[in-house]
Amino acid sequence: MKEFLSRMLPLFALVALQAVAEPVTEWQVKLGDGRPRDPYVDSTGKVWFCGQGGGYLARLDPVTGKFDRFDLGTEKGPHNLIIDARDQVWYAGNTTGHIGRLDPATGGITRYPMPDAAAQDPHTLIWDRDGNIWFTVQHGNFLGHLDVSSGAVRLVPVQSPHARPYGIAVDAGNRPWAVLFGSNRLATVDPATLALSEIPLPREDARPRRLVITTGGDVWYGDYAGGVVGRYRPADGSFREWPLPGGTRALPYAMAVDDQDRIWLAESGITPNRLVGLDPATEKFLDPISVPSGGGVIRHMVFHGPTRAIWFGADSGTIGRLQVP
Repeated sequence: MKEFLSRMLPLFALVALQAVAEPVTEWQVKLGDGRPRDPYVDSTGKVWFCGQGGGYLARLDPVTGKFDRFDLGTEKGPHNLIIDARDQVWYAGNTTGHIGRLDPATGGITRYPMPDAAAQDPHTLIWDRDGNIWFTVQHGNFLGHLDVSSGAVRLVPVQSPHARPYGIAVDAGNRPWAVLFGSNRLATVDPATLALSEIPLPREDARPRRLVITTGGDVWYGDYAGGVVGRYRPADGSFREWPLPGGTRALPYAMAVDDQDRIWLAESGITPNRLVGLDPATEKFLDPISVPSGGGVIRHMVFHGPTRAIWFGADSGTIGRLQVP
């Protein structure tokens, strides 16, 4: 027996090494039509996501691989979700003009309708520092704010026509920033006065799709049309851009920032999709990481600090986790 184990130990060690070295893990979603997207981790480590095509929200237990489906009935097109401190799930009713709150314990849903019929497509939600929600309305051309205590929704019209507000983030000063995907602009709102400002990017043909904010307050964006990652520094109004490893065919989409202030993007124009990290301290890219399922398109990512993992949903029908190096 000892001789057998001595022969097998190197093999066991090799298998273990390969398992540790594999940075991306994916779970196949088999809950009917869906397009799993926009995951978010709750306080128990369960991962929630939207089944955009199937009209449901779902929960994955990464330990057991078990999925739970929460059907939204006749509602279709849930687009994005976030989770509060009580593990209530807030989602964007992207085709039905509301923001919804799901209580997982009861399955009950509370709906907060948009106060303007033009705001029919709430798009991406983000928490502010007060526990309220800022969000974008892509085709309605608004930024919005939901007070979760009162249910009051305020809408801020975007000045540029057909600007398509898309990704959104909130800085340390509680100020929301958004990218205007139909233009070459960023937008920000004064949370006290609701005054909106637009900041043009250096190139007219740029089309920013997502953004993140690092601890120093720099705003980082992925230019979907140009294949670059850019930095806007509000402190001095300066811009800096870096071509992505995939070049102009990269089509950068989902973005996240990790606990070392490294910027991560999904190159959705590359097959298979690749996850690419940029370290601003060295201004160098990490080696691109291919998504085993191919990805199809990775539209949104979120960094989970306690486990140092980036979670994403893929049009290939998976929920994926990148263990950050």
